[in-house]
Amino acid sequence: MLQPKRTKFRKQFRGRRKGAATGGNTVAFGEFGLKAMGADWITARQIEAARVAVTRHLKRGGQVWVRVFPDRSVTKKAAETRMGGGKAAVDYWAAVVKPGRILFEVAGVPQQEALRALKLAAHKLPIPTKTVHRDRMAVLAGGGG
Repeated sequence: MLQPKRTKFRKQFRGRRKGAATGGNTVAFGEFGLKAMGADWITARQIEAARVAVTRHLKRGGQVWVRVFPDRSVTKKAAETRMGGGKAAVDYWAAVVKPGRILFEVAGVPQQEALRALKLAAHKLPIPTKTVHRDRMAVLAGGGG
């Protein structure tokens, strides 16, 4: 699982998820990208499941870039626990994703293969996505999720 080696503070406030992504919103490394169309926290497990789906479909051909990193700690109290007693322990790590963020990029494979692989990855994620091309940043057929 992805998680930071160390952080300045162990536990974080919840924060806000309003607005669109200002950074990481263009295809920078590969030919095709998977673009987030909604806002959510994506857990390290979901990122890993999507990455595995892409690499398995491509049969380890081509190149895959994961453009998000789960650097946000999420705490959770046990079920049926009384209020109080301080903030709970860190339960999992998540990445804050806003609309427009590129989540995954693929290169070195034919267009149909790349689109199919990114579609499989989209099924593993909790937000709506679309596939985009590096040159025109337009929606491609076969995307969605």
